[in-house]
Amino acid sequence: MTDDQHDRAPGKVAWEAAAAAVLRKARRLGDDDPDEAVWGKLTRSTLDGIAISPLGTPELIDGLVTSGRPARVGAWDVRAELTLGADAKADNQALLADLEGGVTSLYLRGAGDWATVLDGILLDLAPVVLDGDARGFLDHVGDRELHPDTNLGLDARDPDEELAAEAEARGIRAYVVDATDVHDLGATEVQELAYALKAGADLLRGAADVDRANALLEFRFAVTDEQFTSIAKLRAARRTWARVLELSGAQSRDQRQHAVTSRPMLSKYDPWVNMLRTTVAAFAAGVGGADAVTVLPFDTPLGEPDGFGRRIARNTSALLIEESHVAVVTDPAGGAYAVEKLTDDLAVAAWELFGRLDDGAELEPLIEATVAERDRQVATRKRPITGLSEFPNLAEQLPERSAAHDAAGSEVRRYGAAYEALRDDPVPAPVLLAPLGTVAQHTARATFATNLLAAGGIGVTADGSGPVACVVGTDAAYAEEGAARAAALREAGAEWVIVAGKPHDWADDSCALGVDAIDFLTRTREKLA
Repeated sequence: MTDDQHDRAPGKVAWEAAAAAVLRKARRLGDDDPDEAVWGKLTRSTLDGIAISPLGTPELIDGLVTSGRPARVGAWDVRAELTLGADAKADNQALLADLEGGVTSLYLRGAGDWATVLDGILLDLAPVVLDGDARGFLDHVGDRELHPDTNLGLDARDPDEELAAEAEARGIRAYVVDATDVHDLGATEVQELAYALKAGADLLRGAADVDRANALLEFRFAVTDEQFTSIAKLRAARRTWARVLELSGAQSRDQRQHAVTSRPMLSKYDPWVNMLRTTVAAFAAGVGGADAVTVLPFDTPLGEPDGFGRRIARNTSALLIEESHVAVVTDPAGGAYAVEKLTDDLAVAAWELFGRLDDGAELEPLIEATVAERDRQVATRKRPITGLSEFPNLAEQLPERSAAHDAAGSEVRRYGAAYEALRDDPVPAPVLLAPLGTVAQHTARATFATNLLAAGGIGVTADGSGPVACVVGTDAAYAEEGAARAAALREAGAEWVIVAGKPHDWADDSCALGVDAIDFLTRTREKLA
């Protein structure tokens, strides 16, 4: 054992050795590389450039002060979302079904016939959070008692003192800082947090009493299937907002949080995977201490969610709370080295960006740069999307849904949009797979090529001929037979020959791990047109 190994904990040394053995077998680490090189190989970075260690260790939190820990005790508020449409009666029936199925509050987007939409709903028991038409809602409810968690949903960036005063007099909330607006456009965790801090701080600056203003305010954040960053983001949001309140001279340090499962992470194709994504995101929201959690239905990208989609959405929280007992422990991630470190890193980065935004910097160019980098990672499948860039199923029959009721300002940039656009326009002709060697020798690359082509809406065939052919086999087979097989394919009518693997002189194109799949698929589709 080296002196350096003596300086490290025995358990850490053993982990390094075990991890290094796996990486060497996968050829991600050389035989001469030291075991501790696994840290560099396995550490990944967020789109904000924050490094996430593969293993939580005590030294990660040296000098850190735990802050932003969840304060919620018990179950979170299960909040169902509905964008109001032209059929107020149908909206009312959907909301009643949600409430009867275990939902505890309602998140209503847009405007509607309030008398019909809210018919039979006990507003003193079920809080309503609005995103539009606050005046119409108040005029309808009159002097009826409202649950104290009711929120008029006024945009904190555009204060309405009259409505806010009316909300305060009624003992309800008035404002929302909706950070999902920038998340839906592609913002990172840090950008989302900084945006929220800027909007919230601006509201406090214009308030006569910051404690009263904070009592009227709720923050809305997105949570994704990247559970640890979502948990840390909610904790960092509380930590940084507490600092804003402290600097503002407020007595309170509270932040009311409403977490909504991410819209951009959902996929139109293989939508059933969305159930897994939203479950992980809801888990992160609960563990991260969100006061209210909205799980979007899995069929949201297909149009207006039906009753089944809404039932699965509300049951996700029910399963996490009642069967998995996720809400029994307050802050179950507390003290976890990796989570505490990530919370601190997000908070520090968000605070720095908040300062720049407060000095006049623009957030939009930063978001556009993030979108470009995310799109690059999705295109190269460094950031895989199950059902789209990985394991696509060209034969799937998508559930049919009616057109969605779009709310104002609801632009969403789905992470898999580029693949979805290709799948929306499938090509009529398949690619001919041309295997070399035995089945065992060509299966791996044949499977790779088939899945990659399917991600672009391109089928494959093993019989006949066509304008595009893809040679699949081992490197040894390519060296021995590749040129001859390509020539034979061209004689049979192929106008474009692809090789699965590294480029070869006898092939017009190639596909391998790390290739820009969108560019490759677009080129291939052009040859098949």
